[in-house]
Amino acid sequence: MIDQFWTFFIAITLLTLFPGVDSLLVVRNTSRGGWKDGIATSTGICSGLFVHAMVSALGISALLLQSAIAFNGLKLIGGGYLLWLGCCSLWHAVRRKKMDVLEWQPTIPRKFQLSRSLREGFVCNVFNPKTLLFYMAFLPQFIDPSRSAILQSLFMAMVHFCIAMVYQGILAILVCQISDWFKNHSLGRLLEGLAGAILISFGLRIFWERRI
Repeated sequence: MIDQFWTFFIAITLLTLFPGVDSLLVVRNTSRGGWKDGIATSTGICSGLFVHAMVSALGISALLLQSAIAFNGLKLIGGGYLLWLGCCSLWHAVRRKKMDVLEWQPTIPRKFQLSRSLREGFVCNVFNPKTLLFYMAFLPQFIDPSRSAILQSLFMAMVHFCIAMVYQGILAILVCQISDWFKNHSLGRLLEGLAGAILISFGLRIFWERRI
């Protein structure tokens, strides 16, 4: 058990509810392949939390924060991946518009691929420098120095995993319901295009931010 569990639980719950790149990716993939795509993406995202917990507990994150090359390399990988996801969303939105104009038929959601969704969620979370900074600064506040830091960090990651899965699972179901409502309208393309534009903005912001 960790110090001040309920304080940690409330804090991590409130922080999870704030929308960010992870929530946006769940929304984008749910609109792409349905609730299964969203849940699988969420599972990949939340699995990445254990990587950050281990990195934080082992002190590797401290090394990264003091190494400009390592940290900036992490930022470039994470930012580049977000740019790639955003460009893919924009491309699919444009292609769907052309298909609708040519065929005047409802668009069909792309086939759900479990490995693709898990990979996108996991990579997006693991190479997100903000998550690394958050775990490095937040988790040590609740570590009992008389016990194993690794076990306590993994326990906190498990709690975060459960909370995030519930939140993102509900989000995926809600988005799926909304997607069903306007799946034959241009709002579907608008949602995917908007998600792509926001992902690109997140990626560019990571590239432009200075190392702390």
